[in-house]
Amino acid sequence: MPDVDPNILTFEDALRQLEERVRDLERGEVPLERALALYEEGVKLVRACHEKLDAADKRITELSSEPTGRL
Repeated sequence: MPDVDPNILTFEDALRQLEERVRDLERGEVPLERALALYEEGVKLVRACHEKLDAADKRITELSSEPTGRL
């Protein structure tokens, strides 16, 4: 799999790639070096997902605290 910057992926794409790496690791059929690379990629994807979720949470909080206007 090509090395893709997880920060440019959508949340859904990053999560999908993370799930692929977890499945590969769970099968236990990859050599040690590849398993380490998959793990490292997974950590980067988890961080990217958390950042995207945190940004969404912050935006929701901001929207919730904005006063509603009158029509």
